[in-house]
Amino acid sequence: MIELPVISANQTQRKPDWLRVKLPVGKEYRHVRGLVDEHKLHTICESGNCPNMGECWGAGTATFMILGNICTRSCSFCAVATGRPLSVDLDEPNRVANSVKLMQVKHCVITSVDRDDLKDGGSIIWAETINAIRRESPETTLETLIPDFKGQWDNLDRVLAVRPEVVSHNLETVRRLTREVRIQAKYDRSLECLRRISEAGIRTKSGIMLGFGETEEDVIEAMQDLYNVGVHILTIGQYLQPTKAHHPVVEWVTPQQFEKYKEIGLKMGFKYVESGPLVRSSYHAEKHLFDMQ
Repeated sequence: MIELPVISANQTQRKPDWLRVKLPVGKEYRHVRGLVDEHKLHTICESGNCPNMGECWGAGTATFMILGNICTRSCSFCAVATGRPLSVDLDEPNRVANSVKLMQVKHCVITSVDRDDLKDGGSIIWAETINAIRRESPETTLETLIPDFKGQWDNLDRVLAVRPEVVSHNLETVRRLTREVRIQAKYDRSLECLRRISEAGIRTKSGIMLGFGETEEDVIEAMQDLYNVGVHILTIGQYLQPTKAHHPVVEWVTPQQFEKYKEIGLKMGFKYVESGPLVRSSYHAEKHLFDMQ
């Protein structure tokens, strides 16, 4: 079993048994694992120590992070370094596309750091990366987990114009805790971003983490807000504290409570709800390519 890197606010508190996963196995996983090691490819699956890496790689899904590894924001839950990013790598779209082709990725998820230092918010590299993957691997489907572009919607439109199959933007937490958890983000700006994605006729996805101290009423309010702006796919998972410097885990949410949220979400009208302690943004991403109604 792999023990996930969680540091509880209460060091004497025993981590629940449901926060343990089996070692990844399988022929497809070993194939991808070998390619990653041999060619020194970078995936957020590995660098983020995602508990679902084996399952996703086994299904032919991988997540790549573009625009560097230094973020201009300092969210209290995120382990990505904050600071002044390096200059944009103009060849990155081609390198990512080559990696996707080499790994024979069936469904590719792309994410990025926030690049508030750039006038275009990184949207040009976003669009070029999507186009490059399509040139090299036309059968690969794409999901983009994008930032809010500080509400500069012309930058969002640049990504929407190249029509990835799924566009995702995470709400991350409930309204009441947004200023505490997402210091430079705005709850309503994220909702507006998602509304614009949905109105563009693209499959729209968002996710929230639990364990920051939210109530059930807070969570249901956030779910309803997401549904109201047209989100089709919702992921709900347990927040895991990366280091002592990050926001503490206030609560371990039980699998039963996650299942309750899934039932509530499906009754609201979401097409898909992935809800569980180990669920992450790209969990079962390859299964969310439903036909739009």
